[in-house]
Amino acid sequence: MAVYVIADIKVTNDSWVPDYAGNVHDIVHKYGGKYLSRTANINTVEGEGLDTTLVALIEFPSMEALQNFAGSEEYAPYAKARQEGSISRFHVLDDADLAGTIPYLPKG
Repeated sequence: MAVYVIADIKVTNDSWVPDYAGNVHDIVHKYGGKYLSRTANINTVEGEGLDTTLVALIEFPSMEALQNFAGSEEYAPYAKARQEGSISRFHVLDDADLAGTIPYLPKG
């Protein structure tokens, strides 16, 4: 079952950003992941806006693939740099429909 990571990041020190942006994509790809978006173009259409610099949406083929990526030695120094230079919130969603009424999604 596919999982989606929503990374909501507020950069507090941007020294890590160029190295992260230039290298993490390849590590994500190595573990079966695919960026669907990585943007600062965030428009709130309802509710309170986010105090966020950027949002990334990344698809992984499974929770196991995501965990392998997140726990990998390759990603560790980039994760550490990001954590030290930002306030980051990472949310993981599956591809299920909680209500079970959307026919093309698995019932959740």
